[in-house]
Amino acid sequence: MKHIRLTTEPPANFNLLKELYEALGWNSLQLTVKELEAMCCQSWYAVYAYDHGRLIGMGRVISDGVITGIVCGLGVHPDFQSKGIGAAILGQLIEHCEQHRVIPQLMCTEGLEAYYEKHGFTKFTIGMTRMRT
Repeated sequence: MKHIRLTTEPPANFNLLKELYEALGWNSLQLTVKELEAMCCQSWYAVYAYDHGRLIGMGRVISDGVITGIVCGLGVHPDFQSKGIGAAILGQLIEHCEQHRVIPQLMCTEGLEAYYEKHGFTKFTIGMTRMRT
């Protein structure tokens, strides 16, 4: 993580976020650059990871700022995974929540449960979603 910079500063060009989402296989909804920018700007808190100006990871929290914060969109470019970047981003998201007495929660796929358990999360309910039609 020597050259990695974590910041709340969003990318100057949100095409970088679109590229990251596509590298992660996350853009199944075909979100536009403008929609991705709105998603980040309307989040309660977001952390971005850069390597020499290249956006390589991010995570965000959506929240009312009072009780609950939902950690979402936490991802690191495949070329930079398993280097502690995701854990560092998650740590900053959790710290921000705790500083504001907001309970961090998240939904994840079953394959990621062990990862989040390592970071102090516990399974507490069944999550459900309704996909766009």
